Formats: sequence, structure tokens, C-alpha cells
Amino acid sequence: MEFTLEDISDAEVTRRRELYGPLTDSVRELIDAVIRTEVDEETVRDAHRVIAETVERLQANQLAGSFGVRHTADMKGMPWGNSVIGLRNAIAPPLTTVRRTDGTVSADFTLGAAYEGPPSCVHGGVAAMILDQVLGEAGSADDVPCYTGTISFRYLRPTPLGALHAEAVIVERDGRKKIVRGALSDGDGETVTAEGVFIVPKDWNGPIPRSIRSRPI
Repeated sequence: MEFTLEDISDAEVTRRRELYGPLTDSVRELIDAVIRTEVDEETVRDAHRVIAETVERLQANQLAGSFGVRHTADMKGMPWGNSVIGLRNAIAPPLTTVRRTDGTVSADFTLGAAYEGPPSCVHGGVAAMILDQVLGEAGSADDVPCYTGTISFRYLRPTPLGALHAEAVIVERDGRKKIVRGALSDGDGETVTAEGVFIVPKDWNGPIPRSIRSRPI
């Protein structure tokens, strides 16, 4: 995996965030509006024209390929194209994750019409994608990098669209292998649980925390 380093200041990162964040929010609202609109045919055709013109303007100067994995010179991450947490990705919910002192990573977010699978419920693949992200961040919450080996999911009941919570934590650690468990929940409790095996890369030369077993979650 290649990392792109940009020699930019914190002020420039803030400027870009304030520029692109609102644009992405508007496109996210547009996606929801397109799904749920019931306006007349003339309005739909006019909106299509305006959107097509806007797309053409934005395509006048753009990156070749994906946004990639970017960091500032002091290694502050800008995963702005990420499909779950990306600032510039309108299909991302997006999640803002929080790491607690005990290593638990959590996020509170809302999923609307764009994430529907069964009527009024979150698509199972979307639930898995979100837990994949949260488990991955939890796996590195001890500041030891790791890669996903496997993740298994258990769907307890349908996840309703709306306000949701996800969290995960390392529950076992054995040398270079970490076991991470997490769950997606609504106001009535867990809807999907997940367990993943994460592996510390062989070229990691830093310290590896002591082994733990069956930490509760």
C-alpha cells in the first residue's frame, strides 16, 4: 500500500476540510433527495440538467483514479475518499470514530434511505462494511498496526434505518494475532455482532503488547 505525503500545514488541512466538507454534505443530501423525491417530471428533468452541468464543471480538473491514502508531512491521516469515514465521499455515512482510554473504538451515526436493504432496514452488506471499519480501527487502538485476517458476522435481527451505534475492542491478543469483537446497535440493543482476526505485519519492529485472553465486551 502506497501512502501519499503532502507537505501542508494544519491550517491548509482545515481550509480544505471547510471547503470540501459542505460540498460532500450537499451531495449526500442530493442522493437522499433523488431516492425519495415525488416532484413532477419537468422538475426532475430540470434537476438532471443542472446536476449534469455541475458534474461537468467538477470533472474539468480531477485526480486520475482514487483519492488514495494521504497523510500530511507529520503523518496526520486524510482518508477522505474512504467509503465509511471519507470527508469527500458522499456515499460514506460518514462515521466519526472515538477511541476511549480502554481501547474501545465507537461511533454514533445515522443511516438514511441510501443504505436501505429490506424495507426500512439497513442493508446487511452496509452493516458489515461499517463493522469492518470499526473493528479495524479497534484492532490498531493499541498503536500496533494490523491487517484484517478474517471477520465473521452474526445478524441477530434487522437493523432499522436511523440513529445507530457501533463499537469494538481487542478481546484477545497472542503474539502477532489479535481478536477483535464488536457490535452494531440501535436503541433497543445489538442487531449485528462481529469478530475478527487481525495480524500484525511481519515487518513491524515496534513493541507488541502482552498477551491477553477473553477480555469481555
